[in-house]
Amino acid sequence: MSEGCRIRKNFERPSKEVIKAFRGIPVANIDDNCGRIAAVDASIYPLNPKAKLLGTAFTVNAPAGDNLLFHAALDMAQPGDVIVLANKGSMSRSLCGEIMSSYARSRGIAGIIIDGCVRDSYTLSQMDFPVYAKGVTPNGPYKNGPGEMNFPVSFAGIIINPGDIIVGDSDGLIAVRPKHAKELAETARAYHAGEEKQIEGILNRGEWPRPWIDSKLKEAGFEFVD
Repeated sequence: MSEGCRIRKNFERPSKEVIKAFRGIPVANIDDNCGRIAAVDASIYPLNPKAKLLGTAFTVNAPAGDNLLFHAALDMAQPGDVIVLANKGSMSRSLCGEIMSSYARSRGIAGIIIDGCVRDSYTLSQMDFPVYAKGVTPNGPYKNGPGEMNFPVSFAGIIINPGDIIVGDSDGLIAVRPKHAKELAETARAYHAGEEKQIEGILNRGEWPRPWIDSKLKEAGFEFVD
């Protein structure tokens, strides 16, 4: 098996319980508890912002504009997997559209994320199936290879490993290492609950206490002038 043209059929997936622990937690709250640097960059967006994403990373590394290995992944991925297609950020060609997305959905695949383009964008925007991409073009793909399946990939500014937990919503995407997942889910859920209390205070009482502002202003040396 040569590097650059290899397929790993099996890899360790986290338990369903660990994955489900992230259901309902906004990506922003997860990222806030990862140093605010863990999400993919802003170029990747959901075709349908209402279709939330949660599943296990099934990684594909493909040459720019090529979806040969993507087709193979559609048949090899398991229900609950998220196909992560690293495509060097190329905007030259679409790598999937309505047909491939519909087939993925029929197989129980949790979603598709691509650091490249898709087509049939209106249909994808209406589907109850999460597809994230960098852009849209009608140009179709090549099917030549090479590529790698289920090895670590560089994707929109972060490294994603096969088996990572992928969480996505209208704000973007984040990948969570399984060994940190349980603790992170608990922390992020508590953080989210705290934010909901803040919103409740704003809406019902017009209150949002932030004593840290005065401390920061004094620390920065601001002078108050009447």
